[in-house]
Amino acid sequence: MRIFTALAAAASTLALATPAWADTLVDNVEGVTIDAEGKVKRFSALVFDDNGTITAVLDRKDKRPQTDYRVDGKGQVMLPGMIDAHVHVMDMGFAALTLDLSATTSLEDALATIKAFAEANPGRPWIIGRGWNQEKWGLGRFPTAAELDAVVSDRPVWLERADNHAQWANSLAIQTAGITAKTPDPAGGKIIRDARGAPSGVFVDNAVQLVAKVVPAPRPEDRDLALSKAQEVLLAKGVTAVADMGTKPADWTTFRRAGDEGRLQIRIMSYADSVETLELMAGPEPTGWLYGDRLRMGGIKLFLDGALGSRGASLKAPYADDHGTRGLPLLSPSQLRNLMSRAAMDNFQTAVHAIGDAANAEVLGAIEELSESYKGDRRWRIEHAQIVDPVDIARLGQHGVIASMQPLHQTSDRLMAEARLGPDRLAGAYPWSSVLKVGGRLAFGSDAPVEPADPWAGMAAAISRTDAKGEPFGGWRPEETVTREQALAGFTSDAAYAGFADGRFGRLLPGERADFLIVDRDPLFASAQALRETKIMQVWIGGVKVREAE
Repeated sequence: MRIFTALAAAASTLALATPAWADTLVDNVEGVTIDAEGKVKRFSALVFDDNGTITAVLDRKDKRPQTDYRVDGKGQVMLPGMIDAHVHVMDMGFAALTLDLSATTSLEDALATIKAFAEANPGRPWIIGRGWNQEKWGLGRFPTAAELDAVVSDRPVWLERADNHAQWANSLAIQTAGITAKTPDPAGGKIIRDARGAPSGVFVDNAVQLVAKVVPAPRPEDRDLALSKAQEVLLAKGVTAVADMGTKPADWTTFRRAGDEGRLQIRIMSYADSVETLELMAGPEPTGWLYGDRLRMGGIKLFLDGALGSRGASLKAPYADDHGTRGLPLLSPSQLRNLMSRAAMDNFQTAVHAIGDAANAEVLGAIEELSESYKGDRRWRIEHAQIVDPVDIARLGQHGVIASMQPLHQTSDRLMAEARLGPDRLAGAYPWSSVLKVGGRLAFGSDAPVEPADPWAGMAAAISRTDAKGEPFGGWRPEETVTREQALAGFTSDAAYAGFADGRFGRLLPGERADFLIVDRDPLFASAQALRETKIMQVWIGGVKVREAE
């Protein structure tokens, strides 16, 4: 996309700050990890070889081996590198390089921000951005194309909602796409219309493609820049590995190009956006681990419904604040089962986006049926699992289901969830503790760029059910909090397990990669507020120091 030309000229790769060494002892640390039994293990030293693989984890009483190099940890806390179990890597990078509306607090604030951005970037043929949220603005409705026209009318404007499930366009963008009052709603999508039936400016779920198809595609150099920026953002928060949900062919080739050129630092567990992408990029089975365990395409991401914010989440009963809808199912029951079966027959893992209680019930039913045909270790994933009918929660503990959940969604969405569902339907909202109690497994992530890629804020939310302001006092439905140990596992060992990466990274144990952080506090003894203030002193990936605090 030519809009990034100026930025691309300034792009640079993330440099490796320290070469990979021969046998190295990192001594004098307060080490914390989750062990093979899922329990907390403490240690004081770690040894890794010249391949960046851990060979020994030592207690204070253990004799230190002779090694080529010794690093003094100076008594600081060592943790495994954080793993974000649900992000959109390229979206993160592009979001950081385009218009960001996530901090806007009103429609007026957003419009002023858009106008200023457009004036500062006169050469961009399209104004692209994301992060708006009409609920956060207290608007009580979707914004309109006319409101956008008032600040930018000379170029198309295309702005993604915070939840990635709706887009806001100005009139020129709508005209460029050829959308009129006669354009029908696509299956699984909705065009928000005015009183005359004309498109009013917002497109929900599958309707987004009506405009997206005419938006100029980014160029390879734009993509390289976006990946570099995404890695920068992740490493700054101590995230060393991610699950990329919805990898497109162009995303995969960007990852491969970075790997070939030695620019891929983070580890990416890739989930393709379609069966076609699986066949094109992976072939007949999951790829091997590439670039020293930095990249693998092992599964597929499916969308069963939309999001609460745009009323696209599929509910069993009508929305409390809009009795005319129960959401937008994006796949029929047979389509869901066919796609899951197609992936499973070639041993690809399936990760199904399900937010509403109807969607979660449907995917659980599909897992139960398919588990009769597809045996073995499948690790069926449900992405988000935000609203689960209490009668269905026990099913999350069966068939090896992994609930891949994002703690910050609860703190951001609680008021909206109350409005969308009403007070009597919140018993299964963001049910983290309930999942563990029935024998399910949690993998924690952020859904970045929907939420910040900040595992420390995520852990804080997980243990408190409060936001950065400490609200609400005592936590929102506090019975669903998890322990600090469970939160740490959710962002390390269990996140690795969810992506079939267990035994490779996610723990500081012999045989696994030396991906570790040096931080300024022990998360198992920190308050929620203190967790949010965690400082990352050093980041090591595969025995290489890739980042150090100034």
